[in-house]
Amino acid sequence: MQTSKYSTFFLIRKLITIGSSLVARNITSRASLLLILMSSHCAPIVYDLNTTACTGNESGEYSQSSAIKEVMNRLVDKVPGAAIAVWSKEGSWEYAAGFAKVENKTPMMTCNLQYLQSISKTYTSVCILKLAERGIIDLKAPITTYLLPKHSDCIKRAREITVEMILNHTSGIPEYNGAPRYITRLLQDPGHPFVPEDYLTYICGKAPDFEPGSRYSYRNTNYLIAALILDKVTGDHGTFMQKEIFDPLHLQHTYYYKSDGYLDHSTLVNSYWDRYSNGNIENVSVLQRNNVRAMIGDDGIVSTPADAVLFLKGLMEGKLITEESLRQMKHWVNDAKGNPTYGLGLDRTLLDSTESYGHSGGGLGAGCQLYYLPTKDIYYFISINLGTVTESPLHKEVEVALQKIAVIFNEEKIP
Repeated sequence: MQTSKYSTFFLIRKLITIGSSLVARNITSRASLLLILMSSHCAPIVYDLNTTACTGNESGEYSQSSAIKEVMNRLVDKVPGAAIAVWSKEGSWEYAAGFAKVENKTPMMTCNLQYLQSISKTYTSVCILKLAERGIIDLKAPITTYLLPKHSDCIKRAREITVEMILNHTSGIPEYNGAPRYITRLLQDPGHPFVPEDYLTYICGKAPDFEPGSRYSYRNTNYLIAALILDKVTGDHGTFMQKEIFDPLHLQHTYYYKSDGYLDHSTLVNSYWDRYSNGNIENVSVLQRNNVRAMIGDDGIVSTPADAVLFLKGLMEGKLITEESLRQMKHWVNDAKGNPTYGLGLDRTLLDSTESYGHSGGGLGAGCQLYYLPTKDIYYFISINLGTVTESPLHKEVEVALQKIAVIFNEEKIP
C-alpha cells in the first residue's frame, strides 16, 4: 500500500514532512514500547523463526561496507530492524541490523523476508510488457479490451483509458486506498478477509479525477487493474509471474499471491507501526499480513534483499524483456513540476543528484527502496520493518540514513 509516490520511504530530495522529536536510543529498552498485536483477541502472537534455516547478518564483501554498516547501526537505534543488499562491480554484499522480531529479540538476518510493498508494481509491469511483446496485449488499447465486463463496468470512461495509462499513472482513475470506507474497514476490523475485487468496489462508479492521459498522478488502483487484466489474459497472474520472472532469474526466496506458504514463512519479519506519531510502536503483524495478502498488482510480494536486487539487475540487463520494452519502461511522464518522474512501473529519481531507476514501497508496517544507479553500476535494496505511510518522529533517522547511503554510493570510485 502506498498513498503517493513519495510518501512511503522518503526518497532522497523528495521527502514528506515528518516530526522532529527523538526517541530513546535503544528500541528494546523503551518504557513506552507497546507490544500490541492487532488481532481479534488482542493477544501477542510471535511468529517463530527457524534460526537453523536463517542465520547471519552479513555476507559478501564491499569496499564501502564499513561506512554503510555505521549508518545502518545508527538507523536501528530508532527503528526495529533494517536490511540492505548491494551489487556493484566488486560483487554482492548484504547486511542486516536490529531486530526482525522485537518481542523475543530475534535479530534481523540477511535471509529474512521483507515486504516489497509498491515495488511489486515493477514486477506487474514486466508481466504486462512480456505479453505485449508476444502480441497478446496492446499497450495502446483500452483496458476494456482485456478486463472482465464486471470490472470495466465499474470504471468510469474505461473505454478512454489505455493499458499504457494505467502503467504510467496517467489514467485519472481514483485511488482506492484513500477511500474512507476502505480505511475504516481496514483499521476497525483488521481481521477482515479482503479479496482483491473488494478494492475495486471503493472506486466503482466514481468519475476520473482528471482527463485520462492528461497528466501524471500516482494511484495504486492502476496496478490493481493491471493484475485483473493479467488474470483475465493468463488465467492466473501469480502463476504467470512465477513462471516468467521468479523461475528464470532463480529467485528462490521471492513469494507472491497464492505462492506456497506465502506470508506464513517463519523468516518473514514482524511489522511495527507508530500509530499515534509519538515514537511508540505497536506490533501490527496481523494487520500487515492480512492487508498485503489480498493485494495484487500494486503490492503483495515478499522477498529477501538479495532476491530483490537480482530482479532489478536481471531486468536492466535484458534477462526479462527486450531492449525496446525496457526503453518503453523508461519513457518518463512528468510530475506537476515538469520533472521526468515515472515510466511503465519504473520510477526515476535523483539520489544525491545521481539519476536512478527503480521503485519505492511502504505500508503500515514496512518501507523499502530498490534502485539502480546506472552511472555507478550499483544496485541496492534497503528495507525497514516500521510503517512509513503515516508520520513518525522515528522517520527522521530514516531520512538521514538514506541521504548518507546515497552520498556513499556517489563517492564510490568507478573501476
